[in-house]
Amino acid sequence: MNDSNTQTSNIQIRNILITASLLMVFAVIGAVLVGITFMQTKDDIEYNEKLTLLKQLNTIIPSEAYDNDLLLDTIVVEANAQLGTSEDTLAYRARKGDKDVAVVLSSVAPNGYNGSIYMLVGINVDGTLAGVRVVKHRETPGLGDAVSLTHSDWILSFDNKSLSDPDEKGWKVKRDGGVFDQFTGATITPRAVVKAVHNTLLYFNAYKTTLFSKQGTEGKSNSKGRNSKQPDNKQPE
Repeated sequence: MNDSNTQTSNIQIRNILITASLLMVFAVIGAVLVGITFMQTKDDIEYNEKLTLLKQLNTIIPSEAYDNDLLLDTIVVEANAQLGTSEDTLAYRARKGDKDVAVVLSSVAPNGYNGSIYMLVGINVDGTLAGVRVVKHRETPGLGDAVSLTHSDWILSFDNKSLSDPDEKGWKVKRDGGVFDQFTGATITPRAVVKAVHNTLLYFNAYKTTLFSKQGTEGKSNSKGRNSKQPDNKQPE
């Protein structure tokens, strides 16, 4: 009887161990599959983010204006009060052949009506604005959100402007004596954007040589992502 009970107990223990082992194997396989899926999804997410960024950059600098890889020809710009940035950002350089074409800088207008307004500011090598795009804001719908190209073409009024056109006095909204329109019922938002764009031009004027340097800017260079999947510069609209 005791031998029978011992045999039954051994069989139960063996079954438990087999079940536990199978569960462990399935857990390991599941973890591996989740890891593989995560890495594939992560690559796809990063690729789509780069594609979205490239499309934004190409609304400022048309793809036919340059022949380098805009997403790889980047330099790190340290946080700077003139740019309104609180952390390091990337500047994207456009070149054609051996000639510099333009650079796109990240700029922040910290004093929008509802908080900071984040922008991409493209500046041609001659100091004229290639274009400005608002990429993030919390301005009032129907009023301050007119800074976004999806709501009005006001932001296009910066195209081809420079530090000399208009002069310093002109870099204000019309209500303050400048040349830029304000919005009906909303002056704070366009005033903040105009000031931020002007400050970005001043920054470019001070650091132009460094910004286009192939050694990077302010002692830093960027090589992150050179081995990751990159979208083609010539993506269709």
